[in-house]
Amino acid sequence: MPVRLHPHLSVRFNMVDADEIAKLCYERFKQLPRRGKPEPGREWTLLAAALKLSRCVHSDKVDKEVVSLGTGTKCIGQTAMSPSGDVLNDSHAEVIARRGCIRYLTSELHRAVSGEESSVFCRGDERGKWKLHTGVSFIFFTSHTPCGDASIIPMADIQSQPCPAVTSAKSPEGSDKGRDLKRKAEAPSEERNTKVSRLEEQETAETSTSEEPSLSLSTKTPEETFSQNPAGLLPQVSDIHRTGAKCVPGGHADPLHPGVGYHCAGMLRVKPGRGETTLSLSCSDKLARWGALGFQGALLSHYLQEALYFSTVVVGKCPYSQEVMQRALITRCSRVSNLPAGFSVCAPELLQSSLEFPFSQAQTELQHQDGKGRISPCGAAISWCNVPEQPLDVTANGYKHGVTKKALGTVKARSLLCKLELFHSFLSLVSATDPAARPDSLRGADLQTYWDYKKASQAHQQAWQQLHSQAFPLWPRSDRNLLLFR
Repeated sequence: MPVRLHPHLSVRFNMVDADEIAKLCYERFKQLPRRGKPEPGREWTLLAAALKLSRCVHSDKVDKEVVSLGTGTKCIGQTAMSPSGDVLNDSHAEVIARRGCIRYLTSELHRAVSGEESSVFCRGDERGKWKLHTGVSFIFFTSHTPCGDASIIPMADIQSQPCPAVTSAKSPEGSDKGRDLKRKAEAPSEERNTKVSRLEEQETAETSTSEEPSLSLSTKTPEETFSQNPAGLLPQVSDIHRTGAKCVPGGHADPLHPGVGYHCAGMLRVKPGRGETTLSLSCSDKLARWGALGFQGALLSHYLQEALYFSTVVVGKCPYSQEVMQRALITRCSRVSNLPAGFSVCAPELLQSSLEFPFSQAQTELQHQDGKGRISPCGAAISWCNVPEQPLDVTANGYKHGVTKKALGTVKARSLLCKLELFHSFLSLVSATDPAARPDSLRGADLQTYWDYKKASQAHQQAWQQLHSQAFPLWPRSDRNLLLFR
């Protein structure tokens, strides 16, 4: 099935200015309280946001509004995850922004089912179903290329790169966001060599257990891809940017060859944690999934006549490749077919802004002063969304920022974005819906647990299985892992 436009994406063209979108997001971040923000000149973070676009009736004017914003670079390890869903597993900015957007959509659906006017939804053609108002669409912004496959981009002009090209057979340890970690100039060379040696031993041990052939949809190696000098890429590519996200176990591992042969392209990857394996897929993989399944999730699919897709993805100023973004977010899912009604593989328009996030790693390094301490990623993650109650949520290590150990396991410690809190919000939506006006999928079934409600969203589950079998054969198969790898 060819990639096609979803009906509500037809309003996207000739209305999106990448710099305008970036500016709106940066201004929204600037207006937030100080809590959870990076320390200027010492800490950096990444920002992502979901924006609602509304075409005015009888006019070409388009209103643009940031409805969800997130920052963050961290991800908890597998052993820190909670089977109760009361811990926020993935705090990368893209995931925070999308979960905040789900809070916003749930709030708008609550207004709609309660008989109030919603600026997003109107009644659909099926009983209990809702659809977007005509002229409404959503776009996604991220201040940096998503971690994982989208970050494996060429470094064509060494002098213009934010850090020197890696020339050793093994790369320095990848950062949480897919960037090359620079070796600090002030560190003794002996210390650097020791760290590199230890990392080489670790990577050799990790990759030696994976000898199966690659199941990537990409038929080209990075060398083949970048040697052809496609439009927008400079000639004489000598290296590629590294990603800290590692290939999902069970498939072909990165060859770790020098230069452009270091990574495999097109592979599913899991994010790095603090010295421990995580079960969180890379942001590149998650954005690709949202392009086939929608970003609304399984629970809200009960109420929606059609899945919701981002019409445009805008990336801030950073190392960037249009071809690589196309591969990572669109091409990998382009062969998926036989999706159920309401789902389709939707290719977003890909744009880059010339405006850099003031708290990016590069800007933080420029502003850093001696005596300020070493530069590091900010440990907190900020979520803001346009909801009437508790729009701001600041977390660290999967819990509310500043929570005491005594409060762990209680409501006070839970992020509003964790699975359990989002599930409770959904249950409130169901309770607010007149039983006679509920969707058919929520009628007559004995639904009690989070997993019951997810499985009852049959169209979403069918779409997931099609994506799983046709685009990503290595996607985790068990029910438990399907729940965790989200």
